[in-house]
Amino acid sequence: MYLNCHSYHSLRYGTLSIDDLVCQAAAMGIKELVLTDINTITGIYEFKKKCEGKGIKPIVGVEIRKGSELLYIVIAKEFTGIGEVNRALTSYNCDGIDLPERPDFEHCFIIYPLNAHRPEQLNDNEYIGIQEEELNMLIRKEYQRLIPKMVILHPVTFSTKKEFNLHRILRAIDNNMLLSKLPESEICSKTAYLKSPKVILNAYRNYPQIIQNTTVILSECGFDFEFETPRNRKFYTGSKKDDLRLLTRLAFTGLERRYGKSHTQAKQRIEKELKVIDELNFSGYFLITWDIIRYSNSVGFMHVGRGSGANSIVAYCLGITDICPLELDLYFERFLNENRKSPPDFDIDWSWQDRDTILEYIFDRYGKDYVAFCGTNVEFKCRSIIREVGKVFGLPKEELDELSKYPERVFRDEIVQQVQKYGKLLEKFPNQRSMHSCGIIISEEPLTNFTALEMPPKGFPIVQWDMHVAEEIGFEKFDILSQRGLGTINDTVRLLEEKRGIKVNIKDTNISKDEGKCNEFLSQGRTIGCFYIESPAMRGLLRRLKCDNYKVLVAASSIIRPGVAQSGMMREYIFRHNNPDKFEYFHKVFEEQLGDTYGIMVYQEDVIKIALHYGGVSAADGDILRRAMSGKGRSLSALQKVKDDFFASCRQQGHPQELSTEIYRQIESFAGYSFCKAHSASYAVESYQSLYLKVYYPLEFMVSVINNMGGFYRTEVYVHEARMSGGKIMNPCVNRSEHQATIYGDEIYLGFMHLEKVESKLGQLIPEDRRRNGQYKSMEDFIKRIPIGIETLQILIFIGAFRFCGVPKNELLLKARVLLGDFKPKHRFETLFEEPVKEFKFPELKRNIFEDAFDEIEILSFPVSCTPFDLLKTKYRGTVMANELVQYHKKQVKMLAYLISRKHVPTKRGTMYFGTWVDVNGNYFDTAHFPDCLEKYPFQGGGCYLLLGVVEVDFHFPTITITKMAKMPFIPDPRYSHDEEKKYEAQQRMKEDVSMTFRAPYPREHEIGLPRVSFNNKLL
Repeated sequence: MYLNCHSYHSLRYGTLSIDDLVCQAAAMGIKELVLTDINTITGIYEFKKKCEGKGIKPIVGVEIRKGSELLYIVIAKEFTGIGEVNRALTSYNCDGIDLPERPDFEHCFIIYPLNAHRPEQLNDNEYIGIQEEELNMLIRKEYQRLIPKMVILHPVTFSTKKEFNLHRILRAIDNNMLLSKLPESEICSKTAYLKSPKVILNAYRNYPQIIQNTTVILSECGFDFEFETPRNRKFYTGSKKDDLRLLTRLAFTGLERRYGKSHTQAKQRIEKELKVIDELNFSGYFLITWDIIRYSNSVGFMHVGRGSGANSIVAYCLGITDICPLELDLYFERFLNENRKSPPDFDIDWSWQDRDTILEYIFDRYGKDYVAFCGTNVEFKCRSIIREVGKVFGLPKEELDELSKYPERVFRDEIVQQVQKYGKLLEKFPNQRSMHSCGIIISEEPLTNFTALEMPPKGFPIVQWDMHVAEEIGFEKFDILSQRGLGTINDTVRLLEEKRGIKVNIKDTNISKDEGKCNEFLSQGRTIGCFYIESPAMRGLLRRLKCDNYKVLVAASSIIRPGVAQSGMMREYIFRHNNPDKFEYFHKVFEEQLGDTYGIMVYQEDVIKIALHYGGVSAADGDILRRAMSGKGRSLSALQKVKDDFFASCRQQGHPQELSTEIYRQIESFAGYSFCKAHSASYAVESYQSLYLKVYYPLEFMVSVINNMGGFYRTEVYVHEARMSGGKIMNPCVNRSEHQATIYGDEIYLGFMHLEKVESKLGQLIPEDRRRNGQYKSMEDFIKRIPIGIETLQILIFIGAFRFCGVPKNELLLKARVLLGDFKPKHRFETLFEEPVKEFKFPELKRNIFEDAFDEIEILSFPVSCTPFDLLKTKYRGTVMANELVQYHKKQVKMLAYLISRKHVPTKRGTMYFGTWVDVNGNYFDTAHFPDCLEKYPFQGGGCYLLLGVVEVDFHFPTITITKMAKMPFIPDPRYSHDEEKKYEAQQRMKEDVSMTFRAPYPREHEIGLPRVSFNNKLL
């Protein structure tokens, strides 16, 4: 009887989750249920599983609407019917083709609402739905003749009166109108809730034909679907045999390129991997990935293949990854083994500038009918809920601001209480569909067999379900990612060739794995601007480890991860790295297999190693153990079986039970926290490539970092780093600057992109016109050539963009106002400057030497012509400098420093901060601020502070625990010498980088539970 049920996937309409809908139906003894969400099939696969779990026959369809107008309801007779409606919806969503008024669906039933536009003559599969409240209309003759084609239409949208009100609120949010103004046409009937079958049949008892028609539809429809069937594109060449042949040829060609002609170990590893790949039918997956990489290389793009895919030597030989699994002892089973039934997951990064080109290739190469992005359901978020619900209740902005700041506060106002009550109900509700950030599906069949497609603003189609549903129904995504680190590397290489004629083959990873100078920079933590290794925490870790080689960097890239550090492995690794003579390996297998990490299971691969080499289980079972312990898709029964096998195998090899129990405990303790070694190694390669360029070409590198707007810090910090590397920083100039920053010799010109109030189009037009028509001769010449208003022109004057004229800023400003006044660019006439410009005699105005610096702070938020220290009232610069701190362990120091960044970390006593600063010499150092100190001496925004604290040197890395601090005032702004209010405004524009973490404090040494003595000594 229930041919028209909505879930909350009918966005901003339905109020029931799939689970709620099915559970309510089961409680009422309902045996057939039809899910017909509005213009979407998002929930149908979950619906099938939930229904079958409750003994209900699942039937699916779609309610087709155009805006709020209900056109008809489509119910699929079988799964192919869903494909028919998907194709119509896709044409509407992606191509703008109108939804058909009378659909020609062969495998579906069509139900028209009683009063909707419908055909005069109905086909066998077309019916008219009549709701209970419409039955009284059947006394009319024009409707009586239609009874043989009528079915029961009892829509389901909500379950309680409160949910009906929630439905109304959702409709008001969707229509962006006050609840009180919402028309009846926008909301469902008040009876649109689940009624018992008995009640519904009783209402239609006088119309047995209608009941019979409804029963026929329910009996003729079904939803057969195999969840376990792989649905990714199967073959690259067209057949499994040809795929294997091509993959084998490519792998052995790559083997010769990577290892030479006679590398026995590599050859054996390739043969072993190819056997598994073929048995599991994954040759096509590898080849499709190879094809994408081949295209990328052909257009000169750089990529990073990372994740567990780097455990494969075949992937290495195909050029998908750049990590040698033999060098790092990476297990193929971590990536792919006979127990894995889903395709492997290659994660591949491109520059953020190149990613769209790669995506266009994939869509063109494999066909728009077969390729789409995964979708995501964007849920209502706490603060946005309050705003959305509050708006429809008519709350003013001021109240909404207050309410969203303190959503848990108890308010007396009745309307506010209503807002909070219904806001709570909306938590976890889907609000809109969006695009997965990187997940691409390449299907064997047309995707519309499984889903309708939608077209978000980005311009690539998306499926109507998320990655979890995709995996459940047999799709595995290709992760096509982007990052700014690769953009920085690419741009640096391009700049070097363009400006200095230097060609760097940065893809040759050998040039940046063992460079003495690079290793020196690493060990000193001089890595600002370098991908993944520039944060304060990472630089501190590098210094604690005195990291001076690639393999230690790989470990550092792993142990810095939140989970690994949280387990205590980071602290234990630091201790053992610095004190190799103060611990014993727990067992010889730890020394043999985990010698690089001092017997600590830092990597996920390490769990497999210990299970294999101590426990004697297979590498594939070791991976099951790892996955089960990390909660990645293995059942408790599977874990118990592997655990039992582990102990049985240990006994078989004669290991003492107590030893095996302790080793299993260690595996259990760390398996869920450890990190993929291949992923860390991939990141470490890119980090080293960045570092290589920073070390040998620092100015070009920092220009590229600035232009890619990427990294842990704001632009000011990278400008400072460029200056510390010998660069002369120049403000934007209309005759020298580009839209982005650029470099001439050692002079770095900031770009127009850094002037917030200068439109991007104008910032690009200025250098374009200069290239076409020559340099600007004067400000007047500039005004004649560039359509610019007085406000934007003033910004260029204030920043010094016309300094080539040799005319003071004051005079330029007066000239600009005389020439333009209230002039608007759209009123420009070619004749404006045809007449000679009158010469004016301007008064001589003197400028304070710091006026330029305050102009820069106002426009850029940081000074360029001097340092922040130069603007302080005090001449004091501190008694200790940053490079001396290691000599002051446990001693109190007093320092003057400029704030770079701070990080918030929650503790049991309240929030503490970690700060990063530079001293007057430009060197970085770090501080710790505990809650009790922060109460008395809080941070007060960006700027310079006087610091008093005690130095703690932890494995070569000093941190000052602050006891007192105070923000130091700037000199009065000389531009406002007669305005008391504005004299100190500029200092408030100084910025800081603020980040937050919600992790618990790291465990202390005694909480880690990793023994530092061998098992035999432990027994003693």
